[in-house]
Amino acid sequence: MSWQSMWRAAGRSRAFAPVVSRLLVADRWVSRLSKGRVVALGMTPSLLLTSTGRRSGQPRRSPLQYVRDGAAYVVVGSNWGRPTDPAWVYNLAAEPKATVTIGGADRPVVASEVTGAEHERLWRLLLDQWPGYSLYRQRAPHRTFRIFELREHDA
Repeated sequence: MSWQSMWRAAGRSRAFAPVVSRLLVADRWVSRLSKGRVVALGMTPSLLLTSTGRRSGQPRRSPLQYVRDGAAYVVVGSNWGRPTDPAWVYNLAAEPKATVTIGGADRPVVASEVTGAEHERLWRLLLDQWPGYSLYRQRAPHRTFRIFELREHDA
């Protein structure tokens, strides 16, 4: 069984999100120290999103899983199934220009939120990569997880 297969299997357990979300505090430190070369404990393809804080105006970094859809990096605001969206969702909604760091390389991106049929299509794509999202969805049945496409642009 591969490392990623083990992560996916573990991600289906109810204990996974509370434990791993705490571990990601250390992951943020590691991803900053490695300049984005090591992100999200190697669970799935991951990036470091640097958005602008909507209130502070300061850079805010968030390690996120992503899936490729053509030229876009697709991310979801699952927040481990907590009752509210993660802060980066509000930051991107306020200022869609951001930076992703993948493998140590920074790429300027513009975010756009997807809705309707495109949301459903990308949700299935995200679930194929990380089945644990279905468990997060069960924990937060009152909200729709916001999905964003991040597309590279010239800085």
